Amino acid sequence: MMEKISLKEAERRAFTVSFQDGLLDIFIGCVVLEFAFAPLLSRNLGDFWSVAVFLPFFGLVYLVIRWVRKNVVKPRVGTVEFGAWRKARLMKFNVLMLAVLVLSLILGALSTVDLGLVSGWMIAARFSLVVLVLFSVSAYFLDVSRLYVYGVMAALSPMAGEWLYVNLKVPHHGFPVTFGLTAGIMIVTGVTLFVRLVRKHPIPPNDEVPSEVAAE
Repeated sequence: MMEKISLKEAERRAFTVSFQDGLLDIFIGCVVLEFAFAPLLSRNLGDFWSVAVFLPFFGLVYLVIRWVRKNVVKPRVGTVEFGAWRKARLMKFNVLMLAVLVLSLILGALSTVDLGLVSGWMIAARFSLVVLVLFSVSAYFLDVSRLYVYGVMAALSPMAGEWLYVNLKVPHHGFPVTFGLTAGIMIVTGVTLFVRLVRKHPIPPNDEVPSEVAAE
């Protein structure tokens, strides 16, 4: 029994370490950045296209991150092979992230429309609740505690933006300011983690790629 617990804990730690390259932070930051720029584009592109235009951008970021993970991260830290339980958990997370991306596009479009039915504070509160739940669930599935912090930051962004709009007359309900700052913090954190990993783990000599296997 003790051996089983030790192996499971070792697997959990290996899984957590696999997200210390900062690439997840960069991708999430790019998604959040949509909420900063979409309101600025809505006047010229319209509500739908100001959001839809980001789809190719997200696809490009995803492909670049995959390339970097394969050609930069993998030669330095190797790969981790997980057990069936963890793979199933990751599959659930992938479905969740797809839902997050779709929902972020919908919310981005709705944020540029003045529905006139409810107050800006109510819209911001609903937005904040959805964002907080999504980040919390992601943090739970990935065992990455800093995602809880990102969730709080992202959830506070629409409320802070509404305060800026009501009290300081900041345009677009303050989204370019608050979400821009939140996305910037995420991206900078990701870049910092990535640079730290590259410096700490130089490529092994003779093209020897390390490997690590963890199973439950």
